Amino acid sequence: MKKHVISVQVENKSGVLARIAGLFSARGYNIDSLAVSHTINDNISIMTIVVRGDDRIIEQVKKQLNKLIDVIKVSDHSDSQAIQRELALINVTAKSPARYEIIKLSEVFKANIAEMTNDTITLGLEAEPKKIDDFIEMLEPYGIKELMRTGLISMLKNSESI
Repeated sequence: MKKHVISVQVENKSGVLARIAGLFSARGYNIDSLAVSHTINDNISIMTIVVRGDDRIIEQVKKQLNKLIDVIKVSDHSDSQAIQRELALINVTAKSPARYEIIKLSEVFKANIAEMTNDTITLGLEAEPKKIDDFIEMLEPYGIKELMRTGLISMLKNSESI
């Protein structure tokens, strides 16, 4: 099933997130990632939801979202020209001589060193999901101790955003 990125503009009120999560849960759809952010208007928030499904399922999800009273606008960023980013924090085993190799690899991927101890390096990378996937794959041979990723955020190019 294809991943879809759905951006939902909502009223910034308590309970909105629970209602949207409930909509997905009631229909048996799993949310791959979810990011919520305020906008320049304090009364409006943006939710970026990544969900898997065929076109029919996604159309149904969008219709159901549009029926919710606190939803202002729904757009699918999957097939659009969008700028998409995610943040990853990766804690890697980094004993000599691997330490130097990991630092060089982080420079190639433009990752930041968030913390370094005698045995580990914690790296931070803000990038497109594919680049983060590639970085993680390159770090796996060194021994990833812990990995955390934020939800995807997405904004349409050329001021087309919601």
